[in-house]
Amino acid sequence: MIDRDFLLSDEQMRHFIVNGYIILKTDHPANFHEAIFNQTETAFEKEGNPGNNLLPRIPMIQELFDDPTIHGALISLLGPNYYMHPHRHCHYNPPGSQGQNMHIDSWTRRRHRTRWVMALYYPQDTPETLGPTGILPGSQYYNTQSNGNGGSEMPLCGEAGTVAIIHYDLWHRATPNRSDQKRYMMKFLFTRMEEPRHPAWNNEQAVWDAAGDEKHQPMWTHLWDWHAGKKNGAVTRRGPAGAASIAEQIEALRDKSEVVCLHAAYTLGAMGEPAVPALMETLAEESAAIRRNASYALTAIGAPAVPALIEASSDGKEWVRESAVEALGDMGLPAQEAIPALSQGLGDESEQVRRNAADGLGIIGQSSPAAVAPLMGALRDADEWVRRNASLALARIGPDAKNAVPALEAALKDENRYVRANAAETLHRIGTPGAKEVLTRFLMTSRWCPSTTRESAY
Repeated sequence: MIDRDFLLSDEQMRHFIVNGYIILKTDHPANFHEAIFNQTETAFEKEGNPGNNLLPRIPMIQELFDDPTIHGALISLLGPNYYMHPHRHCHYNPPGSQGQNMHIDSWTRRRHRTRWVMALYYPQDTPETLGPTGILPGSQYYNTQSNGNGGSEMPLCGEAGTVAIIHYDLWHRATPNRSDQKRYMMKFLFTRMEEPRHPAWNNEQAVWDAAGDEKHQPMWTHLWDWHAGKKNGAVTRRGPAGAASIAEQIEALRDKSEVVCLHAAYTLGAMGEPAVPALMETLAEESAAIRRNASYALTAIGAPAVPALIEASSDGKEWVRESAVEALGDMGLPAQEAIPALSQGLGDESEQVRRNAADGLGIIGQSSPAAVAPLMGALRDADEWVRRNASLALARIGPDAKNAVPALEAALKDENRYVRANAAETLHRIGTPGAKEVLTRFLMTSRWCPSTTRESAY
């Protein structure tokens, strides 16, 4: 049951789309966060960083994410069926540290739609002197730290219990800890499991409020509409004027400034089908940056670009296939007719094409079991990223992946921890008696006891 009182507002969604973060605070009392801090101290002193075992080591953290304020924000950003990914980490910033360099954590290739976020939780008061996480607001759209982001670094300060939810691609770092105290931050990763069909937040404003930087408006408008579940493929210009503008915008995709490139990409996306031929020519260029910008435009165009992208997915040039398959996967439900093409991509000689195909099938195949059999085969791929993407794709397909139970049972023995975890999640989402039996046997043997330590082994 979703309590709409805790969903984000239009203003909060707008802030996230523009800046890539939102800061929240729950009603948990101070002693709740103090208890988590103390348990963290004990774990670090006696056992070291719990890493991915952070949650079973300190189970009360789950209460934080069950809080309606945090749960409502995650629903608003990722939809009601989101998944707490098995990767999590406790970041320790010791007294006197010099901090980190700016970086991004994303395992995926940079895409703009909100399919991944991180939640950063402070169990102690974290003023600027304690070395909080520093972010570059709005930088989630850019592939370099400085190109396109003229803003300055912002420290995510807050009282104990502060939770910052940030876009997975946001540039960030641990800032220097100039105090004599330890700073802990728990990072959890969440991913979207369903493509948006309608607004998941408390939406009252149907149209994007075009205020702020003019050059970013086409991109922000597209992302607002995508979050709201609006269909792709609108054509806003026609005729000779549109054709001339297309040529100008194609040239702008090659600009040195990412701001100019992204403005051009989403302007072309709004032009719709007339821009597809020129964009497909650009997709064949060897420059990865130009192809990436063209794929943003093709993804935004949606259904009218699908036939050309399907044809390009079997091109003789590896980089063309790679870009075409990536654009189709990022497009989402309008690209469902590309399921056979992406299934064929799972057999490509290029590891990157296979990775993109596996990831994309979980996004475009959510309403169809047609991708299940090819993804079952991908669970045996030699490349671990293909297997990771395939296991997550089957989790996104969920109940329609019931025929994959035997393959998922085998995947529970995979050498990669994320393949195993995603396979377990998929079995949970399938939910048939057979799937539950396989999952229960796995969990009973892999159960981790948080109170077992060197001092108390049994």
